[in-house]
Amino acid sequence: MKKILILIGLAALPASRLATNPSAQATFDVRAHYVKREVSIPMRDGVKLFTIVYAPKDTGQRYPLLMTRTAYGIAPYGADAYRTVLGPNNEFAKEGYIFVYQDTRGKFKSEGEFVHHVPYTRGAPPLGRGSPRPNESTDTWDTIDWLVKNVPNNNGRVGQWGISWAGWEVSMGMIDAHPALKASSPQAPPQDQFLGDDYHSGGAYQMMYGFNWMTSNARARVAPSERPVERFDYGTPDGYRFFLDMGAAANAKKYFDDVPTYDDHMAHGTYDEYWQARNVPKDLGGVNHPVLIVASWFDAQDFYGPFRMYRALKEKSPANKTTLAVGPWTHGGWSRGDGDTLGNIRFGSKTAEHFRNEIELPFFDFYLKDKGPSGPAKAGRHRSDGADLPEAIVFETGGNRWHDYDRWPPAGTRPRNVYLDAKGRLSFAAPADKSDTAFDAYPSDPRKPVPYTAEVTTIEGHLFMVEDQRFAANRPDVLVYETAPLTDDLTIAGPIDVTLNVATTGTDGDWVVKVIDVYPGDAPDPSPNPQNVRMGGFQMLLAGDILRAKFRNSMSKPEPMVPDQPAALHFTLGDKYHTFLKRHRLMVQVQSSWFPMFDRNPQTFVDIYHAKDGDYQPATHKVFRSAALPSFLTLPVLEK
Repeated sequence: MKKILILIGLAALPASRLATNPSAQATFDVRAHYVKREVSIPMRDGVKLFTIVYAPKDTGQRYPLLMTRTAYGIAPYGADAYRTVLGPNNEFAKEGYIFVYQDTRGKFKSEGEFVHHVPYTRGAPPLGRGSPRPNESTDTWDTIDWLVKNVPNNNGRVGQWGISWAGWEVSMGMIDAHPALKASSPQAPPQDQFLGDDYHSGGAYQMMYGFNWMTSNARARVAPSERPVERFDYGTPDGYRFFLDMGAAANAKKYFDDVPTYDDHMAHGTYDEYWQARNVPKDLGGVNHPVLIVASWFDAQDFYGPFRMYRALKEKSPANKTTLAVGPWTHGGWSRGDGDTLGNIRFGSKTAEHFRNEIELPFFDFYLKDKGPSGPAKAGRHRSDGADLPEAIVFETGGNRWHDYDRWPPAGTRPRNVYLDAKGRLSFAAPADKSDTAFDAYPSDPRKPVPYTAEVTTIEGHLFMVEDQRFAANRPDVLVYETAPLTDDLTIAGPIDVTLNVATTGTDGDWVVKVIDVYPGDAPDPSPNPQNVRMGGFQMLLAGDILRAKFRNSMSKPEPMVPDQPAALHFTLGDKYHTFLKRHRLMVQVQSSWFPMFDRNPQTFVDIYHAKDGDYQPATHKVFRSAALPSFLTLPVLEK
């Protein structure tokens, strides 16, 4: 049986610049122990990809190759400029690996044309060479083939790892993999960028992230260069005002005219062939080497991708041994810091350090170096065998505990509905009201959209994923429902699903649902507490997502809403493993904008990416809560 390991966690840097934070790593003199070499590796079509190789100075043994391919640059460039951290962290450098970094096609110092997430195309034999048409799968194959033949003192085994875009590159390299590829770790890998990753969720465009990424990373270039693109100057710290003044998503073009990918996004506003071709899970059959998938409970960019990959591998490559590990991080947060806190939330242990030392390093050591329990154990590491990982290693937030399971979601969960009820109540009992007037109505005005954060910022950020929601709870365009204080702990493990019966006076609309853990009034404040945070009544955002109503029946074929006619909405908020502790409350907030994280809905049935000012109209929305038209969340409750 082969092994796939999936880990899930939290991060804190922009996805466009994820890198290992040296301050969180053990001190190590890279220059004293490694030799740097810069090479250009030819691909099958003659394009050369710029590559940096760090090899141990000790040549008395053979070492595995550990590779990262990225669109974000592999600085520092130059033969005498050395990285301060090699691989996922410097424990790898101490163990001894040959580290390989490569600028992907069309980026920085590599030749070729950059295409945003170029689709994989399966070609004809020879087996293992994939398509004769170059793509990221074939570029990975060609790179590995060159490395094992040309880098001295390698042991013939290659591993690949990467976070975010580099994680997507890893998933591409897993398809039609080179026989020397023995272990892969796609970390926060986007898998479908219309269905929840990076740019879209529920058919809505992730405006703030998309604009920032495009202006920094997707501009057309004239020639290969090591110089990064300058950051966009918003001219203000107030992103809410900037994007409100900008108007429709397509109006971003007035700020740049050299980003072909943004033109593509604006031309493909539905789940059409452009997006379907870029769906990674459809191509994940035949993976036959160990895989460690890393993701995050509080990942603002690529939360759905790792779960989608995990389930696809279980379905399409069932012979692989699969492990899922889940930790309390944001996008990439397992790679830096201790992981003991996120914003004002404490987790009671150094969760990121636990992952790096007891999961990630043992995984690669075992499959690339045959280093298991019989080898020398690291001080403080109790999980020293990379092949001895269970299928699921998951961190339970709220309860602040790690758990080992033989699958995800774990056995012992049962679906339990919690219903929106009268007077702002949230009830586990189905509504008894059979009247047509059992609903809550609220205004939705595109000129005054509900903000997604109380922070004044121009970039989406990460900490809003656990932000106190009291800033939104008192708005008239936000519905709030909550339980009484819980008399016992309530643990959920798995996906949270939403069913809403709604109506609108317009012909389209967005519905955002947020699940919140409300702390008791006497919850202690942090200590120390320099920002004077008050935890009594703190409304911690746990999960949230959006559905654009015109996509309620199909992401490919939008349909208008019929004014004042009820319609059913079904969507998911994704997986969580969380305990609402005794005396806490479970809260649900419902709103119709989450701005400027997501673009505004004009609330008229139009091509939103090219909407005119006059298309944006106020509307009144209803959420029904009767026996005939119930609105509820389905929770995966884990029995004791």
